[in-house]
Amino acid sequence: MIDVVPPGIENASLRSVRYAAWRFVLQRASAAVLAICVVVHLATIIYAVRHQLTAAAIVARMHASAFWPAFYTIFVVAVAIHAPLGLRAIADEWLGLRGRRADVVVASIALVLLGGGLYAVRSLTA
Repeated sequence: MIDVVPPGIENASLRSVRYAAWRFVLQRASAAVLAICVVVHLATIIYAVRHQLTAAAIVARMHASAFWPAFYTIFVVAVAIHAPLGLRAIADEWLGLRGRRADVVVASIALVLLGGGLYAVRSLTA
């Protein structure tokens, strides 16, 4: 077995390398989910505009189906994973923010995005 350590972290522990690998995988997996969600969301917007649906009609459709709340919940979770990890990479490269402090900032951003997004989904479906 060959250990490949990414450049710039030669002195990193195996744990931190694994953690970085998990962040990489989560970032890419959430991007794949987001790509699908964005296409469905944009197609839905185009449909709503072409059929001149009102906000009340759109909310009524969300109440009538279990699909839309589930879809937007998945969308919110993917955003809450993807965006903070991207911001962590930017903070690492541009600000030198690493380690525990970066993890706390990322977790805080993720919780705000998750909480706000789930609140929005809940208020449209309740």
